[in-house]
Amino acid sequence: MNRRELLPLLGGAMTAARTLRAQQKAMPVIGFLGVNSPGPTVPSVTAFHQGLSETGYVEGQNVTVEYRWAEGRYDRLPALAADLVGRGVDVIATSGAGARAAKNATSTISIVAIVGDPGATGLYASLARPGGNLTGFSILVAELMPKRLELISELVPQAGLIALLLNPNNANAARDIKDMQEAARAKGVQLHILKAGAEGEFEPAFDSLVQQHAGALVVGADPFLNSRREELVALAARHAVPAIYEWRESVVAGGLISYGPSLTGIWRELGIYVGKILKGAKPADLPVQQPTTFELVVNLNTAKALGLTVPPSILSRAAEVTA
Repeated sequence: MNRRELLPLLGGAMTAARTLRAQQKAMPVIGFLGVNSPGPTVPSVTAFHQGLSETGYVEGQNVTVEYRWAEGRYDRLPALAADLVGRGVDVIATSGAGARAAKNATSTISIVAIVGDPGATGLYASLARPGGNLTGFSILVAELMPKRLELISELVPQAGLIALLLNPNNANAARDIKDMQEAARAKGVQLHILKAGAEGEFEPAFDSLVQQHAGALVVGADPFLNSRREELVALAARHAVPAIYEWRESVVAGGLISYGPSLTGIWRELGIYVGKILKGAKPADLPVQQPTTFELVVNLNTAKALGLTVPPSILSRAAEVTA
């Protein structure tokens, strides 16, 4: 092949390469800021992608997703959020402490997040009109924690002392303790506070629970604790302590009982919101949603292993009973 024949081919190849780069640049990029590690969040990420697909976006086809994982270390979130901002993503999807990290990192890039409570730490102006660059879903942590105390007391009425396991790194920990202390006083039970926010802190927490002769356990609403659900369920079984959790996934893993909204359902809705923003919607105009249904899930095999009889008042309200 001579030079005259080669030049048009090179020119065509360069044009094709420029076209491909332009297409890649035009493809929107989602920054996924994961609070935990990838493994335990597979169901949530799958649900997120389902929501995206319902708005017409499929990863690798017409949208790119940049994943960042804090591995349960909340102190890593600011740097990870800043990295996503530096890469110029179009929207950031996150949850929990990731919402504050993302909000601190940018006031212009859209953020869709799962947050604890309405108006949580000033992340948005109001539910109906959040304003600014963040919207998402509130999972009503403060309202549901006392309800879990009530349910575990109903299931284990002989428990005069109930333990509460919290992640001290969670921004809502102090408020949760205050709310739960009030709820415990109203129920006429004592509350023992346990804290675990890193690997290696669960065993000592359960040792303290045993030493205090706690009759039941409420596991706090926290992404890190949820990501360690299998370890917590195993410890509860080893120490024969009845425990209530935030999400049904803990009961599926062998836990006794859970009460809360559908985690995968919320992540699916989060994906839909992200898709809407990619199509031009503004987070300031998308209301912060709240769950309208809550799942009470009971594991009868675990109840039997603990020597508990689940009262009809709980079974009649259960959305799901596993055996």
